[in-house]
Amino acid sequence: MVNNVGPLRMVGRAHERDELVGAWSRQAVGGPGRTAVVTGEAGIGKSLLLATALDAFDPPPGVVLAGTARVHTPAPYDWLAAVLAGRDTTDLPVPADALGWLVQDPDVPSQRYAPTALLRLAVRVVRWLVGRGPAVLVVEDLHALDPASLNLIGEVATSHDLPALMLVTSQPPDAADSPQLAARTLARVSGAPGAIRQHLGPLDVGGVRAILAQLYPDAVVPDDLAGATLAHTQGNPYRLTELVATAGSAGPEALARQLLNGSGAELPARELEVLACLAKGMSNKQVARSLDISIRTVAVHVSNLLRKTRLTSRTEVALWAVQHRDAVRVRTPHAGV
Repeated sequence: MVNNVGPLRMVGRAHERDELVGAWSRQAVGGPGRTAVVTGEAGIGKSLLLATALDAFDPPPGVVLAGTARVHTPAPYDWLAAVLAGRDTTDLPVPADALGWLVQDPDVPSQRYAPTALLRLAVRVVRWLVGRGPAVLVVEDLHALDPASLNLIGEVATSHDLPALMLVTSQPPDAADSPQLAARTLARVSGAPGAIRQHLGPLDVGGVRAILAQLYPDAVVPDDLAGATLAHTQGNPYRLTELVATAGSAGPEALARQLLNGSGAELPARELEVLACLAKGMSNKQVARSLDISIRTVAVHVSNLLRKTRLTSRTEVALWAVQHRDAVRVRTPHAGV
């Protein structure tokens, strides 16, 4: 039976976690403010890395300010508004009308502030919340933040006298609503003195194998299942756990079947024959001649295989067929193949 597919132990990210823990250790004894920027595609494990590192911080931070984008109702200073949500703002050192803008009060006062003035007030609020520190500022999904928040994060990250470690996660700038502004902010934050820059790429086959071993602690995971899962998920941890949660809860064998047909049902005999031919590196023309069917029919079968396996090329399908010859019972084509 599959193990809980909730937050897994860190796999393939130990070095990155230890680097963040080390940065906090230096911050906790009075080191200068620092920033750590973690980038990567969606689902690659950025938030899990931060959560795991935070759990390992010793001593535990007394102040943690965490905010993220309010993607459904974007407004100025989303990050700060999220930090302030639920807090007692009575003693904040800013005018009440300015505070209305910063907390995104629906009854915001009519008094408006120039962007530069409001930015200075926002920085003042962050400094007041941090106090004497040391503190941790968590900025998740920087690419999704509003422009005012991006400016605030840039200002805070370059405030070297702020006793705080800022942890920033972001997808690549081209995923942002304002790619150029996101790119400039990432460059500014990453260029701060002493900044740590980490980019999380996909897991390799060893990482995938380790995750499968966690998910199936009571089963023997075939060696070829890791490679097959890697090809299907491109090494993305979120896709991997989602795949297992929806397809492989019954065990490695069920996962292997799901990887080939997407539903757990056996492939039709003719598609299995076409699959075996693809595994031998045959072209559509060679498959048609071997199975005595038309090239058009072969193309239809190949298209069905791509759809059912959720793969993107006949080469990937052929690789799956070779790696899972036993699990999916790929039949040997007729004599003469």
